[in-house]
Amino acid sequence: MGNVLPVAIGAAIGLIGAVFGAWFTARRQDRMWLREQKLKAGIGFNTAAVQLLDHLKETQLSDDGPGANELANRLQEARSALYLLCSDDTVDLADALARRVWSTRPTEGRDDRRAEFRETLDLLRRFTRQVRQEIART
Repeated sequence: MGNVLPVAIGAAIGLIGAVFGAWFTARRQDRMWLREQKLKAGIGFNTAAVQLLDHLKETQLSDDGPGANELANRLQEARSALYLLCSDDTVDLADALARRVWSTRPTEGRDDRRAEFRETLDLLRRFTRQVRQEIART
């Protein structure tokens, strides 16, 4: 009977260790999955924003074809993923950037349009830094 107590204590400690190890592993995998999803959403949003800006530099939005519509859909899809995965600061920057991209017009001609385009690129850089920081914190 005296040998049962140490065996039971040892078994309990082993069981606690196994449960803690499984919990820790699951938590780590969840963080890795979330980091990967944030990275994919950030890349998708950045790519669509840059491609849409390049497209808008060349044409007026009212003259767009299916290319601009497809890019706008990709931008919105990535922004939706950001809404689900990221902090309010990142979402706010994504919203501001999306609004800014849509208001950006071709850069040829007027200096104020060039300045507006540079400001849009600055906002894109801020968004990229914010996503990087968020991914690093995950």
